[in-house]
Amino acid sequence: MKLLFICTHNRCRSILSEAVTNHAASGRLEARSAGSQPSGVVHPLSLKYLQARGIATTGLHSKSWDDLEDWKPDAVITVCDSAAGEACPIWLGDTVKVHWGLSDPSKLEASDDEVAAAFNETIDIIETRVARMLEENLDQKFGSELLEALLKLTQEQ
Repeated sequence: MKLLFICTHNRCRSILSEAVTNHAASGRLEARSAGSQPSGVVHPLSLKYLQARGIATTGLHSKSWDDLEDWKPDAVITVCDSAAGEACPIWLGDTVKVHWGLSDPSKLEASDDEVAAAFNETIDIIETRVARMLEENLDQKFGSELLEALLKLTQEQ
């Protein structure tokens, strides 16, 4: 199953979601991320906290959703509120779309320990949701059945 994580700037939450999903999914899920207005760079703390947890960061980069036009996801998951309100590009057609609404740890103005805790909490949420996706065999569901399962999973937390 192919998952596309979207966040406006594709520099933190969508990048974390892509990396965590690909790390945890053992090939059952294939994740990519993109943004409607990509910043062009991955937030350095995203890379730092992924690497600290042993999650590969090779190949992660901030990109436009237009760069993925030839890659057809089974589901699109928006992870920031502004991306949730944007119209997805036409090439996504009737792809299943859900919203995870993750807080942005890269915008937290706090101590190093508080920032680390925020990044790790966001990664924990993503890991939990991906684990539930795998437990519920979401990679074997499509269309309305997939949408219903994704919405249920999102409401669990």
